[in-house]
Amino acid sequence: MTQAAPISRELALRIGLAARELPDTEPRRLVEVLVECVGLPLSEQKLAKLSVKELKAAADGELSALPTEALKAALRCLKEDTSVEVEDLPKIQAYQDGDMPSSIRVACASNNGEQLDGHFGSCARFLIYQVSSEEIRLVDIRSTTGDKEAEDKNAFRSELIQDCDVLYVGSIGGPAAAKVVKMGVHPIKVPQGGPTEDMLMQLKTVLAGSPPPWLAKVMGVSPEDRKRFSIDSAEEEEA
Repeated sequence: MTQAAPISRELALRIGLAARELPDTEPRRLVEVLVECVGLPLSEQKLAKLSVKELKAAADGELSALPTEALKAALRCLKEDTSVEVEDLPKIQAYQDGDMPSSIRVACASNNGEQLDGHFGSCARFLIYQVSSEEIRLVDIRSTTGDKEAEDKNAFRSELIQDCDVLYVGSIGGPAAAKVVKMGVHPIKVPQGGPTEDMLMQLKTVLAGSPPPWLAKVMGVSPEDRKRFSIDSAEEEEA
């Protein structure tokens, strides 16, 4: 399919970010679906009027089976200005269940590149890693843009990482931490922040040694092999 006129750099960035929100959807394919929705040439003005219903119906319903929340997140990326360059975001690595035995899933609150530098309530995205004693993979990047429309921002953000076992975050308030824990995720505050690689390499070492009991349970270690461990609950007020 040929674009009648070059799309703007800003729109190209929005489409790239939107594609990240849609499972198994490449930016090029998303462009084709968008053209079917609004016609040529693609423009910010046309996409601003696009609805989830129209996106689901396009391309013979190709995207209709995707989660509605994913489609909403993609539309938000298409409609809102973004200061994040696609090339500034780390590359997602392929992963399927079973690829990394005894691994755990880790979310890192981030605003820039592959840095742990975000507050739970205001970070731009969560970087999602699969971590084992032998390997670390970035398996997803989840934008938090949709919290602006959510009735409960902390609940929305907690649901974004509900499939994770651990959350690394610069800071998190008590009410938000309670919602994260309710999802079965263990929040760990790292006020000084830093490259996510640093935190994950430390975690990788722990997994290879004597992980705490809650972590051993996630890894599938038998109860008799677990040791006692406790985590201090977060008490800081949500900013």
